[in-house]
Amino acid sequence: MSWDFEIVLGPLGGTTEGPAWDGESLFFTHVSESKIYKFDPITNEAEVFRRNTNLANGMSFDAEGNLYACEGGARRVVRYNQESTEVIADSIYGKKLNIPNDIAIDAEGNVWFTDPFYEGAGGEWSKDRSNKETNYDSVCRVDMLDGQPSAVTRMTEDTTRPNGLLFSSDFKTLYVAQSGTLPEEKRQLWAYPVKSDGTLGPYEIIHDFGRYRGVDGMVLDTEGNIIAAAGLSNNWEQKDMDFVVGGPGPMLYVFSSSGELLETHPTPVDRPANCTFGGEDLSVLYVTTGEGYLLRAFTDRQGRLNYPKS
Repeated sequence: MSWDFEIVLGPLGGTTEGPAWDGESLFFTHVSESKIYKFDPITNEAEVFRRNTNLANGMSFDAEGNLYACEGGARRVVRYNQESTEVIADSIYGKKLNIPNDIAIDAEGNVWFTDPFYEGAGGEWSKDRSNKETNYDSVCRVDMLDGQPSAVTRMTEDTTRPNGLLFSSDFKTLYVAQSGTLPEEKRQLWAYPVKSDGTLGPYEIIHDFGRYRGVDGMVLDTEGNIIAAAGLSNNWEQKDMDFVVGGPGPMLYVFSSSGELLETHPTPVDRPANCTFGGEDLSVLYVTTGEGYLLRAFTDRQGRLNYPKS
């Protein structure tokens, strides 16, 4: 079945990201404007849900329906309460975080996030790499005890630009998008085994995009497949990605849990950024993009989300 994407919003200008479904509405970030929108699929209209979000990017609901976000401009991971913003993590081992990007929550409710340093992604201050306090770009974990944050731990020592983050259905594998923007960096999808003590084993490369733009964000379906936003056309104003070629163009990839490429679904606009499922039966795929669009496709797959349960 081909997926026919329709443009339901946009372009807003600047990247839309972090799509998260709460059972009735879709929430997504408009990064450059520091806003979170709430999209109503019945009226096809969106309203501003939250302002002043410090260039918030990736978002995720936990199993209880709490909304978490990576506020890259403020170098922190937060939880949005009804009237307040609670800081979950803003430092690691006494140093400021880089620019938190994407987020995933494990079966115990611990908050995992990628913490790359993409120049400029956190605002003007982040164009100067001397403001980077750590000497690594890693996946990190915030241990949650009774719903409250405790230790922040560095979980990977081999990543350079970790981006999208996703757990397998049984939480025994952590998928990490290694999404470099320099010629010597990799654009690959990695799979880490999650060991019984909560640490990660050696990763396996399950897909290599070569010089093409790799995975930004991704979501799981109920069969354990990975639906990933990736690709770029030759028409994109590539800025600091001059070496990245358009190749097959912008599309949604469907990989098996082991990395077998099952399907590709081209998008009508460039640079798909992230995706999630929504709708009554979680079969509607929503996609955000680099130019600020929100896309929607009715698919033959069903999403697997932490919340609401499929």
